[in-house]
Amino acid sequence: MWHVIEHALLDTLKIFPFLFLIYVVIELLENKTSFTKNQRFLQGPLAPLVGTATGIIPQCGFSVMAAKLYEKGLIKTGTLLAVFLATSDEALIILLADITSAPAVMPLVAIKFLLAIGVGYLFNFLFSNEALVAPEEHHHEIHAYSCGREHEGKSNLKVFLLDPLFHSLKVAGYLFIVTLIFGFIIDAVGEDKISSVMIGGPYFQPFITALIGLIPNCASSVLITSAYINGGIAFGSMVAGLCTNAGLGFMVLLRNTKKIKRNVLLLVAVYVISTAAGVIVNAGMVLFNLL
Repeated sequence: MWHVIEHALLDTLKIFPFLFLIYVVIELLENKTSFTKNQRFLQGPLAPLVGTATGIIPQCGFSVMAAKLYEKGLIKTGTLLAVFLATSDEALIILLADITSAPAVMPLVAIKFLLAIGVGYLFNFLFSNEALVAPEEHHHEIHAYSCGREHEGKSNLKVFLLDPLFHSLKVAGYLFIVTLIFGFIIDAVGEDKISSVMIGGPYFQPFITALIGLIPNCASSVLITSAYINGGIAFGSMVAGLCTNAGLGFMVLLRNTKKIKRNVLLLVAVYVISTAAGVIVNAGMVLFNLL
């Protein structure tokens, strides 16, 4: 029992400095980022590409920004979906901090990047007649803040030191709990049995992980990523869960009850696309004996 707790604590302590450093950098980046100044990129032919590139950055602020822009009619449906599918919240940071799982980052980013761009351009083509608000008609800047945390009215100490510290502690707490739970399961059942069963199987897992990814909290990305690191789910299952993991983006959309049907359809579309991607990736890994 105590060796499981010790292992979970040590793993969490190893990742904490890395988490803190990354969140400080992200806060600095967010402070200088205003996307409504670049309307030609948001509404032009490069919009899905720009949306995908920003969504890949490990935080959920850009999905919130994209949802706000979409509600104001400043970006198209495909661009919104590109941002949502590219978003992974805390996942990339956790994977990079784990030496054995770090090699999974590049394939994960590549799959999410290609999927997000493809879906973005496809939906923008299908809804090519979608009306947008002209740039000159909208002057209010929309910034991308991590998980909706605004910078206005806060001191630099709070924005660039305390907020990253508290966020790092929260994520580290989630990581410790999840690692502890998996540690007890592996200790009780045995690592060989866990690896052979792969909870739910590679073809059913994506349906579950994609649902978990829809939970609007960074705990969901921590849970999915930790499950992969601990051998509980396959790589494609992680892909499915992290493709639906748009943070608070969907919460922003679902507040608009006047367009609830549209927003539910968008949520279902992201779930179906993400699940299909996860199943295809797992099937490919089984085919090539990688799973």
